[in-house]
Amino acid sequence: MIGVSKLYCGSVEASDALRYRHREAKTVPSHLLQFSASKKPVIVWNVTRSCNLACLHCYAAATPGPAPDELSFAEGQALVKSLADFGVPVILFSGGEPLAHPHIFELIELAVKGGVRAVLSTNGLLLGKREATKLKELGLAYAGISLDGLATPHDRMRGRPGAFQGALKAIRTAREAGLKVGLRLTLTQSNFADLERIFELMVEEDIPRACFYHLVDQGANPSLKSEALTLERTRAAVDLIAQKTQELHQKGRLIEVLTVDNQADGPYLYLKLLAEGRVKDAENVLKLLQLNGGASSGHGIGAISWDGAVHPDQFWRSVVLGSTREKSFPEIWNDPNNELLMALRDKTSHLTGRCAACRFLAICGGGLRARAQNLTGDPWSPDPACYLTSEEIGLEESEATSSLDYRSSYPRSNQGY
Repeated sequence: MIGVSKLYCGSVEASDALRYRHREAKTVPSHLLQFSASKKPVIVWNVTRSCNLACLHCYAAATPGPAPDELSFAEGQALVKSLADFGVPVILFSGGEPLAHPHIFELIELAVKGGVRAVLSTNGLLLGKREATKLKELGLAYAGISLDGLATPHDRMRGRPGAFQGALKAIRTAREAGLKVGLRLTLTQSNFADLERIFELMVEEDIPRACFYHLVDQGANPSLKSEALTLERTRAAVDLIAQKTQELHQKGRLIEVLTVDNQADGPYLYLKLLAEGRVKDAENVLKLLQLNGGASSGHGIGAISWDGAVHPDQFWRSVVLGSTREKSFPEIWNDPNNELLMALRDKTSHLTGRCAACRFLAICGGGLRARAQNLTGDPWSPDPACYLTSEEIGLEESEATSSLDYRSSYPRSNQGY
């Protein structure tokens, strides 16, 4: 997760992050949490597989009804208590559609009472006035509502006409209830042209936060291949996001903007600042990126499925670290005999190709391992979505030439990337 508004617009200084660096994760302000030295992970919990939509890019392969092996309410309560006792700072309740879970409010209430920040990821269609008011009363920290472009691309990606209007209505309803809300947009070819209008929409609707997700191809859905941005377009999207965020900040509209699931965004913003002559800002960004430490699957973030299966992150469904039905989450997460888990916490010793030779490895962490495995079959190969050029990452021409094969399954419009 890269805070564009924090890094590019200078809303956070390295000294701010250092002040909270070694505090207990639960006491760190949410906007500085990504710079915390806490070893406790943010948890994405897919509380149910049930969903009222059929999204093209759904990593959970959601179904119209709940999966037969979903955790019972009692098991869910025990899981939340275990996570709270372990000291996780955030539980992101996801799905499927989390509001389709019959006990979602009780589970959120339990998390909040346990001192955990509770966050909701929803398509918004089940978020009416009653639900928004209840979530506000329970102390939900934030509701992220998916909005994958304007009406046409959003409805197509979500598999239902009117889904865009439903999501927009949910954003308005949440705001009226006093609930902190933001939009979550997955960057695709279909909504690339909508990005500028999305920023206008945020101003019109007074939306205070936006997360732009880079598409994570699961490797099993051929329909997604045509939706992935080329490397060149990815750069253009990040450029536009940074530009529009800065323009809003200069006008006093301090919208929090983040990009997610492509750690190359961090070094790219650093290089962008240098190219613009903002040397001091670039130095501050570099310090913050060093504090952040880059990709954090398996240590800074973890995921739990509806059946209690624990994954390194929400996109790495093929890897199961253990089941909370058999062991507690802390036992699974701290298991020194889990070779993959231990390797993820020492990635620099295992990464190969251009990642291993990249001068930004320490602040990027090699990108998303799930994407690498999904598209290449090798969890330690370079992330195919890295759009930094060989020159930018410090590779010699001979090294750059030999490192292109790993991108054969990813769209690119420039062989030099």
